[in-house]
Amino acid sequence: MINITHKSNTLRKAIAEAVVKVSSADTLLAVKNRTVPKGDVLEFARVAGLFAVKKTADMIPDCHPMPIEFTAVNYSFSETAIHIQMEVHTVYKTGVEVEAMHGVSLVALTLYDMLKPIDKGIEIANIRLLSKTGGKSDAQKLALQEICAQRKAQVVVCSDSVFQGNAEDKAGLLVCERLKAAGLSVNTVAVVPDEVDAIQRVAVKWAPEVDVLLFVGGTGLSHRDVTPEAIRPLLTREIEGIMEVARGYGQDRMPFAMLSRGVAGMIDQTLVMTLPGSSKGAAETLDAVFPAVMHVFAVKDGQKHA
Repeated sequence: MINITHKSNTLRKAIAEAVVKVSSADTLLAVKNRTVPKGDVLEFARVAGLFAVKKTADMIPDCHPMPIEFTAVNYSFSETAIHIQMEVHTVYKTGVEVEAMHGVSLVALTLYDMLKPIDKGIEIANIRLLSKTGGKSDAQKLALQEICAQRKAQVVVCSDSVFQGNAEDKAGLLVCERLKAAGLSVNTVAVVPDEVDAIQRVAVKWAPEVDVLLFVGGTGLSHRDVTPEAIRPLLTREIEGIMEVARGYGQDRMPFAMLSRGVAGMIDQTLVMTLPGSSKGAAETLDAVFPAVMHVFAVKDGQKHA
């Protein structure tokens, strides 16, 4: 299975469809009147589909086990067919389209099994995914990508050792690569010592020039960790929820994320965030909030997205 530990839970939905074709109108009449010898075909098949959704990860090797929050089976009839739709919801890190297709397939197969004694011409056709939402397929996600493509970013590393040339910057370069991958235009990394005045000077310099300003390092509890103290007084509007999400995401992965003191907010029109100085901590913060955090620009500009 692919690694999804870096992803965040979101509401994900999928609807799949299958068609069971019959050779006689009498078959459909028996289904509707519940006179099929094997029993109530539609209800038996519905239960089979619900079981199938829950068992998808047991049957398909690359599927992740996941909580299934909602399932529904709906039937409609044409002159020569039973049309089945299976809808599945979850709040998880990956989508449920395979679960929906697995479920609708078993509904169709159960119908086939129960109807074949009275209809030798029955067949299953057109198993397909009708829709999926959540994750990368959402129109909102596409809108966020468009926002990213229009924005400029600056990364500032706050580190005495890197500033003095005694250590190599890795976290700042990683953050730059992540931002570029998200579609932002990124300047060369700037480096400042762990000093309030130095950090504030570079913040005042860059905030009017870029849309996103990220400070990497200095969010811990060392006596030299002063990035939050430097940045918070400059914020014209603090956005507490950004760091609440980042710390919660990190805490699920290691027990000390709660000790990070990062802050985030706006300096006038510029989004400013402070990230941990470790590559792992910086990457997890970005995983937690990007690209959703870029919606701040849609809200700020009064735009609406699906």
